[in-house]
Amino acid sequence: LCNCSAVGSASAAKCNGTTGQCPCLEGYAGPRCESCAEGFYPERRSQRCRPCGCSPAGSSSARCDDSGKCQCKVGVTDLKCDRCSDGYYRFNETTCEPCQCNNHSKTCDSLTGTCLLCQENTEGNHCELCKEGFYRSTYPAHACQRCPCSTVASTGTCRIQPGETAPRCDKCKTGYTGPNCNQCDNGYYNSDSICVRCKCNGNVDPARSPSVCKPDSGECIGCLYHTAGFHCEECEDGYVRDPEGTNCTKKEATLGPETREFTTSAPNASKATSFSTAVINSTLSPTTIQTIFPISSSDNSTSAFADVSWTQFNIIILTVIIIVVVLLMGFVGAVYMYREYQNRKLNAPFWTIELKEDNISFSSYHDSIPNADVSGLLEDDGNEVTPNGQLTLTTPMHNYKA
Repeated sequence: LCNCSAVGSASAAKCNGTTGQCPCLEGYAGPRCESCAEGFYPERRSQRCRPCGCSPAGSSSARCDDSGKCQCKVGVTDLKCDRCSDGYYRFNETTCEPCQCNNHSKTCDSLTGTCLLCQENTEGNHCELCKEGFYRSTYPAHACQRCPCSTVASTGTCRIQPGETAPRCDKCKTGYTGPNCNQCDNGYYNSDSICVRCKCNGNVDPARSPSVCKPDSGECIGCLYHTAGFHCEECEDGYVRDPEGTNCTKKEATLGPETREFTTSAPNASKATSFSTAVINSTLSPTTIQTIFPISSSDNSTSAFADVSWTQFNIIILTVIIIVVVLLMGFVGAVYMYREYQNRKLNAPFWTIELKEDNISFSSYHDSIPNADVSGLLEDDGNEVTPNGQLTLTTPMHNYKA
């Protein structure tokens, strides 16, 4: 009997009369067509042979296992070996190549090879560029370090120029300068870490004073047009604002047509002398008048001198008062300490009396009173004090010597 497979053979009753080979359907093999041919695998439910369908470019052979999974080449994956593995992309129709991401990413687009999820502050199709605000350093090699550029003072981007090791900011904003845009430019000063334009009211020439004002305080340098002050907002001594309030002009002493009285005094003079303006105008020239009687130009200086002298006088008086108070306090303290010392000295015990079985002895507490009178220690009429300082107590029964 042929005994051909009813599933895999074309006819269960016909076979080769010499070899016994049954006529097999596509995908079946064996003498009785009972197994699957190469490139086919048995389906678990129906046990029919199904084609493996392996990709010729991605699989190493047309065979597959009982689950239908093909044997894939390196860099190829999936059931039919028709997709590149993670970290690979389709270089051509037959080969999957590793992603070229400069070790900054492990995945890339499987069709184009564009790197995905670049790490370590990199970007680009192959993670070959540094992100904005970062630069590629030489140590560690090819690492992207953050630019030392503030976004307040610059664009925030930087680069290393040829022959240099430290980065330079690409462009500083207005008012800032330096390799890292961390310094104030001419005409600006540092105010709470922000460069602010100098305020000199147009009275400073940048050609003469390039920095215009001090970079740390903002005080104007080289005020012109007879101006002065922190911001060149005042007039120099001897100058006043013109009627328009723009320029500083020199003070001039002018004599009006009305009569004015000038009083002068001399060291030995007892009476003031008055001069009429009319007489002065008729006898003296303006130059002589200003020489003898400085009117307007000396008024301010005299008042200023008086203010300064009065201030100094007040300071001297206050200093003298303080010194006197300190001396008085020291004197009172010294007197108090001396009186305390005397009281303690007078109130302290001067004698020590020791009673024994056959005598009474005493000794002086202070060596400073060697000739103290001890006769008052005992009021007995019979007591005697010997010349050597011993006290003799006489009683009807016993004599005591000290």
